[in-house]
Amino acid sequence: MTAQTDPAARKKAIIDRLMALEAQELEAAQAHHEAFLKESQLDDREVHDKDDIAASRESADLAAAFDGPVHAHHAKIDVIENTDFGPKQTVEPGAVVKLNDRHFVVCVSTTRFDVDGDTYMGISPQSPIYLAMAGLQTGDVFTHNGTEFEIQEIL
Repeated sequence: MTAQTDPAARKKAIIDRLMALEAQELEAAQAHHEAFLKESQLDDREVHDKDDIAASRESADLAAAFDGPVHAHHAKIDVIENTDFGPKQTVEPGAVVKLNDRHFVVCVSTTRFDVDGDTYMGISPQSPIYLAMAGLQTGDVFTHNGTEFEIQEIL
């Protein structure tokens, strides 16, 4: 049985990719934060002109701006690590849902990512589309923003 036909293996591959995506996002945010933090530090000279001080402050402000995304990605990784991704019969956190030929992972919001030729997107349990389909089962139909959706599969 291949990962495409084994639902548990397929779901594991999706969750592994979700975690890898979030780890990459965290790494990028940390790199930006550290780069601007380093640039904000003045060298050992005794005297610095206004341009040096201004550049240092600007880099410090940018480093602070990247601090938020670092914390956000840490929080998302924590949520992923603590979500039960076991088999699901209804739309709930930890479910992988296919509706209208689109795939969603109910856990944290993410950009789109591909696994075995299919495109997925992470959605938060607070997102409006999740709230519209929470608790539904395969075959159920719901309307969101004027569009009718059918739940084709839940893993």
